[in-house]
Amino acid sequence: MKKLILTIAMVLTMMTVNNNAQAADLENTLYLELEYGRVVIEMLPERAPKHVERIKELTREGFYDGIVFHRVIEGFMAQTGDPTGTGRGGSGKNINAEFNAEPFTRGAVGMARAQNVNSADSQFFICFQDAQFLNNQYTVWGRVTSGMEFVDKIRRGEPPANPDKIVKMQVAADVKE
Repeated sequence: MKKLILTIAMVLTMMTVNNNAQAADLENTLYLELEYGRVVIEMLPERAPKHVERIKELTREGFYDGIVFHRVIEGFMAQTGDPTGTGRGGSGKNINAEFNAEPFTRGAVGMARAQNVNSADSQFFICFQDAQFLNNQYTVWGRVTSGMEFVDKIRRGEPPANPDKIVKMQVAADVKE
């Protein structure tokens, strides 16, 4: 009986520790709402601190709400974050590259940029499948942890004829559910 009580106590302690770890991580989790459902993105501040900081800042300003996916290439990625919808716009504030060891695999979230490696702004993309040829050339700042099936439904095109948009994007710590 004593062993059973100790086991139950240990399991409850582990559950509490795990729940506290998840709660602490809400500051580095994004909810990307699409018409198809919620995409959850784990941000990687240890890999790309300035990118994560800027994404959170723009998200909290409501910058991404209503922005279209302007470049969606089958078998590659879906790109968004340009308020003009043309692929040429941004927030007006560049971020220096933070290339890291995080690979571009399915569900990787990377920052788009122009030819200058330090020209990332507000545009980002989500990989439909592995794109490791981008490794060490673009900054990975997040990973889709759930909802990739909704990303897969984003309409293709450059630009798509009827583009999907971000319904709402929020930092999970700010969501009152």
